[in-house]
Amino acid sequence: QVQLVESGGGLVQAGGSLRLSCAVSGYTFSSYIMGWFRQAPGKGREFVAGISWRSANTNYADSVKGRFIISRDIAKSTLDLQMNSLKPEDTAVYYCAADPTGATRYHYWGQGTQVTVSS
Repeated sequence: QVQLVESGGGLVQAGGSLRLSCAVSGYTFSSYIMGWFRQAPGKGREFVAGISWRSANTNYADSVKGRFIISRDIAKSTLDLQMNSLKPEDTAVYYCAADPTGATRYHYWGQGTQVTVSS
């Protein structure tokens, strides 16, 4: 098992920036794929971005390409999401997740952190 705890959410104006972090602990996760998801009220959970912990290869949803940057800090054991040029439609609860299979089958989830973008 791994434990995931998100932080950094809050209220920001459209066009602004926000940085989310996810503290990762527990069993080894060096071979895991890590990702960020989000869920807006009344909508399903949406994939935002993913990263290989070992290689740092990344993948982004079309809706956030060019605006968001996913990264991992090996020394601090954190998964981060730099969110730039925020839009009201980015408003959601953001979750970090871990895939131990290497096949984008996410099994572990954090509790979520609220991001609200005002217009």
